[in-house]
Amino acid sequence: MEEQQFVFGRMSSIARFIYETMPTYAIAGYVLFLVIFFLSVLVYKLGFAKKLRLGQNIVIYAFLLIGCLMLTFLAFFLPVVEGLIVAALILIIYKIRLRLERKQSPTA
Repeated sequence: MEEQQFVFGRMSSIARFIYETMPTYAIAGYVLFLVIFFLSVLVYKLGFAKKLRLGQNIVIYAFLLIGCLMLTFLAFFLPVVEGLIVAALILIIYKIRLRLERKQSPTA
């Protein structure tokens, strides 16, 4: 029990919350992976995505899935989820401001 408290004390806040609230550690690992994957997809779509063919999108998302697997291992002790949330918020604010500026600018 002391080792478990030591590990939970060193985990990042969202990862610790997920591991403390899920019924088993296996489910918590999958939930953490899915959170990281969905946040990575959101950041990719907001900041980097272009119109591509279906095959190219499949390849990109497959590599994103593999990369998120590695990020999940880092997310235990590093604030990966928190960083993805901040990146998504910044990109959302950027997209909103860009849209507002395009509406206000006169089209010539």
